[in-house]
Amino acid sequence: MDTYERSVRVRAPFEAVWEFHSDKSGLVALTPGWMKLEVEEITGPDGEPDPDVLEVGSILRSSVRPLGIGPRQSWTSEIVAREREDGTAYFRDVMTDGPFAEWEHTHHFYADGDETIIRDHVEYELPMGALGRGVGPLAV
Repeated sequence: MDTYERSVRVRAPFEAVWEFHSDKSGLVALTPGWMKLEVEEITGPDGEPDPDVLEVGSILRSSVRPLGIGPRQSWTSEIVAREREDGTAYFRDVMTDGPFAEWEHTHHFYADGDETIIRDHVEYELPMGALGRGVGPLAV
């Protein structure tokens, strides 16, 4: 699988950043407008619709239409891990249905004084075998 990593320093305290990323409003706010994201349904691990916090077992059903071109593409993800300790946290979502052959995204959060460092680690595989591998770096 291919890998994409990115780190960013956020000028906000750890608690605020972790909370922001713990519900759907963070996903919506951080997804670029050109992706045309629509969150269609979120189900908590107990079947509760629109949970306040995205816990392990939460399912997110959404769709995207990058640049408004072509048909909408369904994207279903599940939160498969979520842990928080003093000053560090992470959660991992796995695409269970969507445009990639595989997609696993781990979001790491580290307190650094009054700021937070976020490190994203994505492991992905595009469909179409060798052709997908050839365009992989352009797709993520």
